Amino acid sequence: MSRPFLLVDVFASGPWSGNPLGVVAAAEGIGAEEMQTITRWLNLSETVFLLEPTEPAADYRVRIFAHARELPFAGHPTLGAAHAFLALGGQPKGETILQECGVGLVPIRRSDDEVSGNGDATGNGDTRLAFAAPPLMRSGPADEAEIAEILEVLRLPREAVLAAQWVDNGPGWVAVLLGSAEAVLAVSPAGSHHRGIDIGIVGRHPPGHDADWEIRAIFSDARGTLMEDPVTGSLNASVAQWLYASGRASGPYVAAQGTRLGRTGRVFVTKEADGRIWVGGRCRTCFFGETVRGS
Repeated sequence: MSRPFLLVDVFASGPWSGNPLGVVAAAEGIGAEEMQTITRWLNLSETVFLLEPTEPAADYRVRIFAHARELPFAGHPTLGAAHAFLALGGQPKGETILQECGVGLVPIRRSDDEVSGNGDATGNGDTRLAFAAPPLMRSGPADEAEIAEILEVLRLPREAVLAAQWVDNGPGWVAVLLGSAEAVLAVSPAGSHHRGIDIGIVGRHPPGHDADWEIRAIFSDARGTLMEDPVTGSLNASVAQWLYASGRASGPYVAAQGTRLGRTGRVFVTKEADGRIWVGGRCRTCFFGETVRGS
């Protein structure tokens, strides 16, 4: 049975600049084990599978897989899945797109003034989409034992970390704040770790830069190898909640990610009067085809 397949560039600032996402649509009939196998074979940070919703209010349902496991939520798969849903002709039931996933229903909105072309499945256009940051599953300061483990992974001295906070909205993120974006970009993590770990590194850019913050995401694959994700929506969402709550951010800001990997990902973050945080970026279909093997 063939199914539509898209490779979507998420959080892009130009051609081939963001985080690629594999999207398998019409994924009914594919089991979890095969979804995990497909994800590892594609060797992207995540692959998402589009399904019919089970919640009446939802427009579609997704299952999101990383190298090591299925995730209840992830940001760049959320935006990429919404882009694919629209590109394949999907029409939201309401003013916002409503995605069903492991953390429940996630609202996604489209900025019409940021759309170029028609955004169809073959790539003739970009969409700028934003998701509402879901609640944190774990928050609060990391303790000294946890910080010591993070320092071991990042190969940093204790004095380099200004603050460390649990910011887990599904994948398991713990974030550390360094003194500057330059310090963030200088980090050279270890190559592996004895257990799975997901670390966000955060530092502020000086005035005049096109981004306000530099973000890096270090995570473990299924074999314990430490990898860097090009641009990470879930981490940016949870870090935003931390930055706003601590007073380190107030108005809208732009985060850069992927710099050490040669990418120029840009994440647009806003906090509205009702307290809801929206995390957005540009999406574009780069390849479109169909699966020809498997279930």
